[in-house]
Amino acid sequence: MTVQHAPSPQQVHTRRGALEVIKDYMMTTDHKKIGLLYIIVSLIAFSVGGLFAVGIRLQLMVPNNTLLVGNLYNQVLTLHAAMMIFFFLIPIGLFGFGNYFLPLQLGVRDVALPRLNNFAVWSFVFSLLLVLIGLGIGGAPGVGWTFYYPLSVDGNQTGVTVFMVAIIINGLGSLLGSANFAATIVNMRAPGMSLWKMPIFCWSIFATSILQLLSLGGLTAAALTTYLELKLGLSMFNSGIQGVPVLFQQFFWFYSHPAVYVMLLPYLGIGAEIASTMSRKPLFGYRVMVYSILAIVMVSCVVWLHHMFAVGVPEAWQIAFMVATLIVAVPTGVKIFNLIGTMWGGRIMMRTPTYWLIGFLFNFLIGGITGVSLGMVPFDYQVTMTYYVVAHFHNVMMFGTAFLAMGGIYYWWPKMTGRFLNEKLGLVHFWLFMIGSWMTFLPQYILGLLGLPRRYYTYPDGNFAWNELNFTSTIGTLILLGGGLVFVWNLLQSLQKPITAGPNPWGGYTLEWTSSSPPAAYNFAHDFPTTFPTERPLYDWEKSGETLTPVDPKSIHLPQDSWGPFLTAFGLLIMGIGLSFGWFTNWQPSYDKVQPFFALTPGHSTVNIVASVLLYLSFPLFFYGLFKWAGTPEYDVPVAHHHLTKYDNGFMGMSWFIISEVGLFAVLIAGYVYLRITGHAEPPALRPAAWLAALNTLILVSSSFVVHKAEHDLHHGRTSWARLGLFITLILGALFFVFQVYEFSLFGAESDWRQNLWQSCFFIIVGLHGLHILIGGVGVALPYYQALTGKIDKYNHGSIAPASLYWHLVDVVWLLIVAIFYAW
Repeated sequence: MTVQHAPSPQQVHTRRGALEVIKDYMMTTDHKKIGLLYIIVSLIAFSVGGLFAVGIRLQLMVPNNTLLVGNLYNQVLTLHAAMMIFFFLIPIGLFGFGNYFLPLQLGVRDVALPRLNNFAVWSFVFSLLLVLIGLGIGGAPGVGWTFYYPLSVDGNQTGVTVFMVAIIINGLGSLLGSANFAATIVNMRAPGMSLWKMPIFCWSIFATSILQLLSLGGLTAAALTTYLELKLGLSMFNSGIQGVPVLFQQFFWFYSHPAVYVMLLPYLGIGAEIASTMSRKPLFGYRVMVYSILAIVMVSCVVWLHHMFAVGVPEAWQIAFMVATLIVAVPTGVKIFNLIGTMWGGRIMMRTPTYWLIGFLFNFLIGGITGVSLGMVPFDYQVTMTYYVVAHFHNVMMFGTAFLAMGGIYYWWPKMTGRFLNEKLGLVHFWLFMIGSWMTFLPQYILGLLGLPRRYYTYPDGNFAWNELNFTSTIGTLILLGGGLVFVWNLLQSLQKPITAGPNPWGGYTLEWTSSSPPAAYNFAHDFPTTFPTERPLYDWEKSGETLTPVDPKSIHLPQDSWGPFLTAFGLLIMGIGLSFGWFTNWQPSYDKVQPFFALTPGHSTVNIVASVLLYLSFPLFFYGLFKWAGTPEYDVPVAHHHLTKYDNGFMGMSWFIISEVGLFAVLIAGYVYLRITGHAEPPALRPAAWLAALNTLILVSSSFVVHKAEHDLHHGRTSWARLGLFITLILGALFFVFQVYEFSLFGAESDWRQNLWQSCFFIIVGLHGLHILIGGVGVALPYYQALTGKIDKYNHGSIAPASLYWHLVDVVWLLIVAIFYAW
């Protein structure tokens, strides 16, 4: 492009020591460094998961092999899937590229909540570390990435508890990151950029964030209920007390099918950016593609049951979800036509990113067609437990969306590092992946049709073509391994070269190409014109003759780096170790009662004691980091914030995050209501006292009015009254919690929750609400601390707005709980 770039100061790149770099990444609030951290850790998880895949295929290379036998095979299979899904495909697209390029494409200097961003990335890193720690202490989980009930609570399984805790921590970071992105897009676009003038990649991140917030409650509910049954014997699925085991699958797939689109939508945005830039054309059907992305978000939330056609659900439900599955293919197909239409007639630059895009189009088309076939109920009955499903899933994910992950790295590598990747090595990498993918998974389609069941660690000799096809599939996996080695070598040799890339090496049209390569900490040393005719502003401004306005970098103020978020996340890691291996030891039916703190599991006494001590130590560390975070101003000088709405970023972020909390309670409450109306969860004769519930309701509703008044007082400069209101809210919340503990102790002593489904549901859902009371109380304590230390006033409100909003949510959920547990 020939748009005149505002001059930026020459960046001096000095080599820093490893400890200095590590410290920088621990404290950073720079969205680009956080995005790089996501990308690096995700690629490490991809490498580890790929090695596990090689081990799986080597075991299946020949019949009756003994390389990975029995539960060891199941453990490797579980870790392969977990690494690839939870630690590679989801995070690198949404949070790796999203963090790095969303603010750049929006023309802003950072995300809405930069320190929350730091906490989110370290929650992700520590959740992966927790899984790895579990391998050395409790053994690897062998229950599959789906951790189906009742396999996950079998006493012979290892590592399930730590796997559940890691999923919950990972999910928390994912939800906070998604809320942060949504708040950034709604509140912080460049002046003049409307939603309909955002680049398509921004739309893909926005839609994926909304989908995460809507659906992740299903996975959290599945992991939480599994954890509680392992630790306390609380269950909604135990058929021995009239629970419904299949209900677990409803919880799990309510998220885990939308997760397929969480692993797709960001990459479709990347593909659109590559197609437009490399074809020298605007995106074909921009608005249609946006509508298609949003349609996928809606429809993908009502197709999860197609994973359960063979379980035994009613025919009417099967037909309804079959139709929904076919419908969701329509907007997906529209996006493929958008990409093809963009390239059609363009002056295509056949560089490495283009090859990855074209490879994706071919591969994903085949994967999509096989997905439609699996949506047909009769066909699904025949192949659902065979390798046909394995081939389809990898067709869509591995040599579908993962191809665009690679395309994104090759496309944006010059921007991220200032260096180019070697084109010849890039093409070798591409063709090894292309050939290896088809050699690996095309035989698996045929094996599935020939009846080879999935999840088996071996197979007998003598079946038609099984030996030959499995051998071919393993050779394909080794070719993929070779491609991965070429990719790593390409990255490493590129980093040894000097920085030579200019601001816009591909001739792109979006705002990230106006920054230096790599971008400075402040992103842009210029302001943009306030007119955005289309989603391709650099092309439009070149035609109209508009230029960028230089800005003195010394006038730019950035958020302060802080230890607080990292220490908070590290405290969460230590807490996770304690909750996994300490606290109550795993409950077994042979126990007369739940085993308490420091109870010794045979063979693991030292682990139990150390983990319980760590659990106690985690709380002061967690709260120290949290209050240090809250007590440190975001900027070292007063800064005027650019908001597109009247709401500040904290309130906006909490508004989006609350969607996920509503989703979590909605999934659990829907499960309970189903158990209740079908007669499985009949309440006992002696239920918790209604008068105590009424008293607690009065206390909690009163506290909601008080915290609202405190927020109102602060906005009008009555700081002392606001401080008093926050203190009273804390007292009322503590009073509610004390009464709740008293009620739990009485009700728990009257009957055994392990023998009554209604009581088990009560403790799970009402107990989760009690946890939210604690979380909300800490949230209210933060602005109270800020008020005590003079950090908030009439113009600087600290965290009172999000804390107040969250407290209102806790109150509303309680009113619903009173209706379904105390009144019904």
